[in-house]
Amino acid sequence: MPTLPNCPKCNSEYTYEDGNLLVCPECAHEWTLGSETENSEEKKIIKDANGNVLSDGDSVSVIKDLKVKGSSSSIKIGTKVKNIRLVDGDHDIDCHIDGFGAMKLKSEFVKKI
Repeated sequence: MPTLPNCPKCNSEYTYEDGNLLVCPECAHEWTLGSETENSEEKKIIKDANGNVLSDGDSVSVIKDLKVKGSSSSIKIGTKVKNIRLVDGDHDIDCHIDGFGAMKLKSEFVKKI
């Protein structure tokens, strides 16, 4: 019996074949045998407001005042954010802003320094 590859999403070893698809019972991810290497190498390119490519560890500056949900204050234009972390999702930047704490920002509201 051939050994099936681990799930590319959650790395589970309990994958099984369903027709020409491979299925992970733990996270319900489905893929074809040839597509697993394409997905693992494919990374989303995140760009700032000026079109510069962002990467983990970059420093950025906020380009407009941003309201913070649950707070009466806002993040002011020109606020510098160091050592950003890129993530998947609606807000693509995880960071720590002095005076606010941990925040998630959208890349369209920052520029690379």
